[in-house]
Amino acid sequence: MSDLTLLDADGATRTVALAEAPAFERPPGPLKSRVAYAAAHVVPQPHADNTPGQPAEIDWDATLAYRHHLYSWGLGVADAMDTAQRNMGLDAAATRELITRSAAEATAAGARLVVGVNTDHVEDPDLTLDQVIDAYKEQLFHAEDAGAGVVLMASRHLARAAQSAADYRRVYGEVLAVAGAPVVLHWLGTAFDPQLAGYFGSDDWRVASDTLIDIIEAEPQAVSGVKMSLLDADSEVAVRRRLPDSARMLTGDDYHYCALIEGDEKGHSDALLGAFAALGPHASAAIQALDAADVARYRDILAPTEELSRQIFAAPTFYYKTGVAFMSWLNDHQEAFQMVGGLHGARSLPHLSRIVELANACGALEKPPVALERWHGMLALNGVETAHRTAGALA
Repeated sequence: MSDLTLLDADGATRTVALAEAPAFERPPGPLKSRVAYAAAHVVPQPHADNTPGQPAEIDWDATLAYRHHLYSWGLGVADAMDTAQRNMGLDAAATRELITRSAAEATAAGARLVVGVNTDHVEDPDLTLDQVIDAYKEQLFHAEDAGAGVVLMASRHLARAAQSAADYRRVYGEVLAVAGAPVVLHWLGTAFDPQLAGYFGSDDWRVASDTLIDIIEAEPQAVSGVKMSLLDADSEVAVRRRLPDSARMLTGDDYHYCALIEGDEKGHSDALLGAFAALGPHASAAIQALDAADVARYRDILAPTEELSRQIFAAPTFYYKTGVAFMSWLNDHQEAFQMVGGLHGARSLPHLSRIVELANACGALEKPPVALERWHGMLALNGVETAHRTAGALA
């Protein structure tokens, strides 16, 4: 196959051999040994004003087709989450429409779907606790009416309004009391959103986890699980071991998911990961291996992807959405590398080059020749000579 040109941080170029895509097979039915959601991104219209501050204009065909791609690998989808650029380009109207459309598609496909419920449709940054509760309920009822499962996301409004752990217990208690079905709670760390500092009443995860457990124990029938996104495997395992049997741990740790999903003698984490949106075939093939009790194959498939995921989620971590959309473009799931809010410009060319290198190394380029052509075109557009162009000039 052809050589792939890479761009280092100092501007130097080098080449590596383009690897073939792994011969993974789609599962004949649902995955069995683990519940796995991929937190999916949105695809904008390429011709839209995809610049900071502009309303999102979504390419609904491409956006929903990507969800069907993930469903085809036996994965569930977590939609309207931070991967879909909540609070980073996806406005309230687009979020509401995304939930409605995605729920209808999932119902028609018989697929597993959860969607994010937050308070972010309210533009006033400062709300009282009663107003936070009302805002949560408004989005909760819309999601339930659409037919979607719910992830109760961490709220910036609540982080600002709460003065104590008791305030968190009160808000979550009142929202959970009116939920029509069990929901997933979401603990999002400051690496993903600095405005959530002190969530659940403390910057110390050990103290904050006591509040989280209190909330679950007060309404155990209303909580199906917890998605933890602290990028700290030890904290996740510690909280996982404290959860009641009725609540599963859904890892949101895009750095350490391989070991967390595999688990230990005391249990395992299921998954709700932005990384799995970029790595759908690998995630599916690995869990299929667990279904077959082949732990060695599971590790062989999934462990090499963690280096790629760490690059996508490198600091500043909240720009990881750029890497997820970039992978979608490389893998021919969207025609243009565009993102709402201009976020396609949030990462440098050398950063993207490293994504290309690691994706190539672990087999995450689903159509290697297409990825090569698109990446080399992007380099050429930015004045970087590629191996293909240089060879052509010499000929």
